This record gives sequence, structure tokens and C-alpha cells, in this order.
Amino acid sequence: MDHREHPAPAATARVPAQTRTGEPAWEAGAHPAGTPAARGEHTHGEGPLPQPRAAVQRSSVRGQILDALRTALASGELTPGEVYSAPALGERFGVSATPVREAMQQLALEGAVEVVPNRGFRVVRRGARELAELAEVRALIEVPVMMRLARTVPAERWAALRPLAEESVRAAALGCRATYAEADRAFHRAVLALAGNEQLVQIAEDLQRRAVPLRGGRADLMADAGEHAALLDALAAGELDAVRRLVAGHFATAG
Repeated sequence: MDHREHPAPAATARVPAQTRTGEPAWEAGAHPAGTPAARGEHTHGEGPLPQPRAAVQRSSVRGQILDALRTALASGELTPGEVYSAPALGERFGVSATPVREAMQQLALEGAVEVVPNRGFRVVRRGARELAELAEVRALIEVPVMMRLARTVPAERWAALRPLAEESVRAAALGCRATYAEADRAFHRAVLALAGNEQLVQIAEDLQRRAVPLRGGRADLMADAGEHAALLDALAAGELDAVRRLVAGHFATAG
């Protein structure tokens, strides 16, 4: 396959402007680094400087870029196996290369892309075997947890999660994998959160992000979403065999 750099996909929304270097600009009247005020000192009659809002703003830009890139990956806008540079993506999103590069580094840690020195980032191509392995790992982690929750969580707690299951059905009906992926993560996150283990939730969500399906149209998404309601019914009724079957089958067909 030709791995030359490909144009970045069109962005659906622009993010707030920033400096060309990607660094937050000081607000009017703020002191440059190295002055007494910058070191925390102040003169008579001058109060301490507030924390610069620009630093938070930069973090917000990076977060928005990260969300946009995750959406592009889930929807297939960023093609597996292709290389994309931070400057090209930054131009599309209307920002400098810096927040794009930082977001891509995070995606590299998550296993969604890999760094190509002096070129950019290659979108990871996952084969059927790797997706099957990810599904197996997810089942090994989540099936025992959900079995325990089925024995300990009262039925009314499961009823409170019904709107999330319904939202996943509405998202699936749109036929957009990116939209459905977010609704699917929200549902599974809420279910696992009942275990009271934040590390478990984070690990499960990381595995879910890695398991980007090879294909899947509206019908596949609708079938996947329909299993959420069935799982809630089994959990509320304490039907352990049904819970085990539904969870394992849900992961096996997700890719």
C-alpha cells in the first residue's frame, strides 16, 4: 500500500484559534515570564495575579482535537494504514500542529495510531484475529463483573439505565459508527460504574476504543444496540446464564 501522506479529512467543526506555535497567548496586561509578578511577587497596592485562563483554553483545544480525531477514526474518515501529518490535520481543524501532535500522542498510547518518524502518524489496521482477541479480553474482564452485579444490584438501578440503552438504539438508527460508538461506550461505562471500580471502567473503555470494527452498517449497529436492552432485562432479573451469554456474544459480534 502507498503510505504517502494523504490529505486530512474535512473537519466538521473548527476549534478556538490560538497562536501559530500552539502555545497560549498571554492576556493583555499579563506579565511575561521572569518578571517579579510572574514569580508570584507583587508591588504595593497590587494584588496577586489570577491563574491565566489561556492555559485552560489550550487544554480545551487539545481535548476538542482529541475528540474530533477519535470521531474520525471511528467513522472511518481516517483510513487504516494511511499516514497523516500533524500540520496537515491542524490546517483542516484550523489550529497549529501542536495540539494535533499532542492528541495524536495520546492516541498512540491508546494503540489507535503509531508514530512514523519525520512523517506523522499511521492509523493502526486491526485484522479479524486482533479484534477477536480484544473481544476475548473484554469478555474475560466484564463477564465476571456483570455476573456479580446481577446478584447484588437491585432491579430499580438497572431500570435507571434504560434511557442509555434507548439512546444507543437511536444512535444506531442514524447509521453513523462514530455516533453509535459514543452511545455504546456511555452504556457500558454506566453499567460497569455500578461495580465502584474506576480502574475497571478505564481499562474496559480503553479496550473498547481499540476494538474499532472492520465494517458495520446500520443493520449491524441496530442489532448490537438491541442487545443492550436484553442485557438490562437479564441483569434486573438476575438470570446469570443469560447475562453470561449476552455479554460474551455481544463482544464476539462487535468487531
